[in-house]
Amino acid sequence: MQVHNLLKSNNKKAKRIGRGGKRGSFSGRGIKGQKSRSGRKIRPQIRDIIKKMHKRRGYGRNRAQSVNASKAKPAVVNWGALDKAFKDGEKVTAKLLIERGLIKLRGNKFSKVKILGDGLPHSKAGNLSKKLVFDKNILMSKSVKEKIG
Repeated sequence: MQVHNLLKSNNKKAKRIGRGGKRGSFSGRGIKGQKSRSGRKIRPQIRDIIKKMHKRRGYGRNRAQSVNASKAKPAVVNWGALDKAFKDGEKVTAKLLIERGLIKLRGNKFSKVKILGDGLPHSKAGNLSKKLVFDKNILMSKSVKEKIG
C-alpha cells in the first residue's frame, strides 16, 4: 500500500456562523433582513427590470401620449423664398413646394406646410412682387395673412 492508494478523509467541518467566537453573534452578516438569513437567495436585478418593461414603455393609462410623444410639426417655408420659386398667378401647393426644393418629403407622406413671414407686417424685405394663389391646406402665420390681405 502506498500513499496515493489511501482514501482521502475530509475532517474539516463547515464554519458555523452566529455561534459566538471572535466575530460576535452576527458574524459580519449584519442584523436581520434577507441577507443575514441562512439559505438566502436574492434574485437578479434584471428580472425586476424585465417585469416592469411594459410599464416603462407606457402601456395602460396615457399610452397614446407615450407612443405618439412628438406630434408632427409642419414643414416651414419663409415668405421671401416664394418670390424666387413661383411665377405670377401660380398656385402654391405642398406638391409644388417639394418639387421646387423649398421643403423635403418626410417618408412617403406630405407633411403640413406653414408659411412664415419675417414678423414685420409692412416691411419691404418681406413683400412679394407677384400675386400668388395659395392652396387651402397650407397654414400661414399672422404676419403672412396680413400681407396677403
